[in-house]
Amino acid sequence: MVDLIIAGGHAVIGDEVVQADIAVDAGRIVAVGALTGLPGARKVIDAEGLHVLPGAIDCHVHFRDPGSTYKENWRTGSSAAAAGGVTTVMDMPNTDPPTANPEALARKRERAAALSLVDWGLYGVLDSSSLPHLEALAGEGIAGFKCFMTENTGDLESPDDGVVYEGLERLARLGVRCSVHAENAAIMQHRRRQFIEAGRTDARAHEESRPEVCEIEAIGRVTALAQAARASVHIAHVSSAGGVQAIRHALAQGVDMTAETCPHYLLFGLPEIDSLSGMVRVNPPIRGGAHADALWAALLDGTIGMIATDHAPHTEEEKRNPDIWQCCRGMIGLETQMPVMLTESQRGRMSLPEYVRWSALAPARAWGLYPRKGHIGVGADADFAIVDMDGAYRIDQSALHSLNRISPWHGRFVTARPVHTLVRGNVVMWDRRVVGEPGWGRGIAPDWGRRSHG
Repeated sequence: MVDLIIAGGHAVIGDEVVQADIAVDAGRIVAVGALTGLPGARKVIDAEGLHVLPGAIDCHVHFRDPGSTYKENWRTGSSAAAAGGVTTVMDMPNTDPPTANPEALARKRERAAALSLVDWGLYGVLDSSSLPHLEALAGEGIAGFKCFMTENTGDLESPDDGVVYEGLERLARLGVRCSVHAENAAIMQHRRRQFIEAGRTDARAHEESRPEVCEIEAIGRVTALAQAARASVHIAHVSSAGGVQAIRHALAQGVDMTAETCPHYLLFGLPEIDSLSGMVRVNPPIRGGAHADALWAALLDGTIGMIATDHAPHTEEEKRNPDIWQCCRGMIGLETQMPVMLTESQRGRMSLPEYVRWSALAPARAWGLYPRKGHIGVGADADFAIVDMDGAYRIDQSALHSLNRISPWHGRFVTARPVHTLVRGNVVMWDRRVVGEPGWGRGIAPDWGRRSHG
């Protein structure tokens, strides 16, 4: 007798979609096969007509907790994750206080442990304030580090190359991967000053102030430093065709580099900048057109290994300021990523196994969570998004679960959606209602020796 059987669903297992029953006991998958060959169960979920996917792992979220909980907190952010089929999140360190030492890590861990419905990992910041604490943070089970090469919400330091290089050398010895916001701050700041002096406050001024070369140069610099330090790095939110080429160059040089992009870079462009204005102000900026085409191609050929959301909530007032320079940077995306991307799968942009590789398998491998997470297989955590591939609807921001719900995806027609979400065998969303209990989520324990290119 096992705890649970998910019966009759079409499961994405490896490179195939197969009809299979899945047995779960004590939070882990114990068998995959025909129901007649599986043990009896205390509970059965009928998944006939539905698809069973590994729960998504979002390696880039900002839950603003502690410090800016008027924007988001661990309960609301993790509820959005559960509603979006996301079963593990990795939270960025630009909170107040920033996650730069063991004391700040303990404070954030306490918040996450008390409030999160889904499993979670925490980043430490890489800057001059954290250098004395890198080994201690790693010893406390940090999920990874984040280096901001340019401005950020929270106004954390953008460290100089000397700090970055020393940090990467030390993280290399520890075996911990470092995520990098790769943009050239000097170019951006110079351009922005020029635009402000010229009286530009329109939405396109933000995009024009951060040209593609900002990303190309910064990725090139990260490549050189990581290669010299023999470090493992991850490029966050890749936005440009030139950025893709820079990553291809790094991989050809043998650098241990993984990369992510986000749905808004794949599916928005200048028309959305014009129509939605500050709602789509984000760093790096949305570019669209040939850049989006290059990002799709990079996902399909493996240059970019994964999808993340850069979920970054702000209040409606903060996002609707008509002066683009006064409009906060970032947008929510946890709850909409899966419906939006599955809709693209139905349109033929990618197969379901490819989507699962980008949303679950690659992040699990890159961040040391595989084989415990990221796939459907015996021994893995029973983290599932059970989705209706015929669940057409229009996204309504008023129905979202983030504390601040203003979303550029509002009104978008999608043709698929998660209907049930399970974290370690426990239902946290049922029939599109979030039912999980705060505190069910556990901190992840990365096995850095298992990391591999996503």
